[in-house]
Amino acid sequence: MMNASSSETLSGSGALIEVRDLVKTYRSGDSELRALDGVSFSIQRGEFVAIMGPSGSGKSTTMNMLGCLDSPTGGVYILDGRDVSKLSDNELARVRNVKLGFIFQGFNLLPRLNALENVALPLVYAGVDSQKRAAQAAKALERVGLASRVRHRPNQLSGGQQQRVAIARALVGEAPLILADEPTGNLDTKTSEEIMGILSELNAEGKTVVLVTHEPDIAAYASRVLRFKDGKLVEDVRQAPRRAGGGDV
Repeated sequence: MMNASSSETLSGSGALIEVRDLVKTYRSGDSELRALDGVSFSIQRGEFVAIMGPSGSGKSTTMNMLGCLDSPTGGVYILDGRDVSKLSDNELARVRNVKLGFIFQGFNLLPRLNALENVALPLVYAGVDSQKRAAQAAKALERVGLASRVRHRPNQLSGGQQQRVAIARALVGEAPLILADEPTGNLDTKTSEEIMGILSELNAEGKTVVLVTHEPDIAAYASRVLRFKDGKLVEDVRQAPRRAGGGDV
């Protein structure tokens, strides 16, 4: 059962994300799987939201929808005031490049490119000239503490450093929304805390952060948790977020 905080669904002019009655159905032959079953929620600008749930609950499908990586079977998704539910593939690609910054569990760095070049990739797709994108990428790497590693390739970096590069890549285009899919899944506890500390700092600076995680310790950094089960949003709760290095706010 959702608590009273969920009554804010689809309300408030400050919403960056609005999801209304979202449905996603997959078909295989005569069988049908409803991965999302009438999900509705909103996320305000500047929120830090964790999405949780068991395998098959719909949390990853929800993240794919929010990231414009998949299209809903039914319902409406409004991102930053624009209905993206029915955009063309080219329009969706532009939305992903301008509005969204992605962080993945597997880092998704190109092995032949150094840190600076990996971070600059979104700017290449955006048509930014080489001098400007190098400067912006260097600034993003400095922001995550990797100013001295700009020429290192992924295989010359630790897992935590690779994830910092991925965060810098998500930041470089100044997208208002960061989507993190199990961002600490491949990292040890200490490094996970460091990464979550960076995400918390970015949120404090005004970035909207949405992450998928199955780890309660990671979800504790968020100020709000959405729990999914069997394709439905079953709980929407607010909490005092954990601070980097330990306790609650």
